[in-house]
Amino acid sequence: MKYVITGGAGHISSPLTQKLLNAGHDVTVIGRDAKKLQPLVDKGATAAIGSIEDAAFVQQAFAGADAVYLMIPPNFAAENFRHYQNTVARNYVEAIAANAVKNVVLLSSIGAHVGNGVGPVDGLADLEDLLKKQKDINAKFLRPSYFMYNLFNMIPLIKGMNIMGSNFGGGDEKLVLVHTSDIADVAAEELLALNFTGISVRYISSDEKTGTEIATLLSNTINKPGIPWVVFSDEQSLEGMRQAGLKETMAEGYTTMGRSLREGRMQEDYWKHKPVLGKVKLEDFAKEFAAAFNAQ
Repeated sequence: MKYVITGGAGHISSPLTQKLLNAGHDVTVIGRDAKKLQPLVDKGATAAIGSIEDAAFVQQAFAGADAVYLMIPPNFAAENFRHYQNTVARNYVEAIAANAVKNVVLLSSIGAHVGNGVGPVDGLADLEDLLKKQKDINAKFLRPSYFMYNLFNMIPLIKGMNIMGSNFGGGDEKLVLVHTSDIADVAAEELLALNFTGISVRYISSDEKTGTEIATLLSNTINKPGIPWVVFSDEQSLEGMRQAGLKETMAEGYTTMGRSLREGRMQEDYWKHKPVLGKVKLEDFAKEFAAAFNAQ
């Protein structure tokens, strides 16, 4: 089988590529940086170096693929993030059609069922919709939850203000968490089996914790017990991201996403289709968090 993997040497794409190579398959990895892809090339992958915003390049890279793994990498330099997402989405779908690719695994997100009002996830919902309109393809939409590694963003808050928090995570509200290794496992499982037909959705999660539970566990692990989880207003959240240097549309998008988490809309469909939890628990990730905290 020939697989094409987008996402370069990222947290999910790299272990996914290795799993496919270990199973004896032909794997092409798309990325912008040849040096970052070299370890995968050394293991047998083919590197396709170029920009996913270049439609001709994407079409060429998808040639001959039996299955493709799609993800839209973050682009913090984009002035309009949804426009960037839509550009990449169109390039992917046009390349799939031009090459008659039959099987697609998409890294979407929890909250994509909403369509609008979930910040950066809205662009992933747009890609889901484009794929639904394609004829003669089998597509599995993977909808993982809140990435555990996003909790690394709490380190400056801890060091500067001795708090953790965001504009969500209050009270008994459970935040559904996922580790990227669990996503890579599911993506590999789906790509190796290719036993899905038509359009289908699979949620991925590793753990479920309240904001207070997250703060308690992580603060204990870094030997700073008692750090609280503080729920910020949307205005405070937006201003904090602006001060951190995020583009306006990105800051507004993440604020909107936090509000949708707080109001329950982002995770509502997950609770209706709750999957078996993955292997990595927050207690396991806490060791990674402590190492990152101590390194800064």
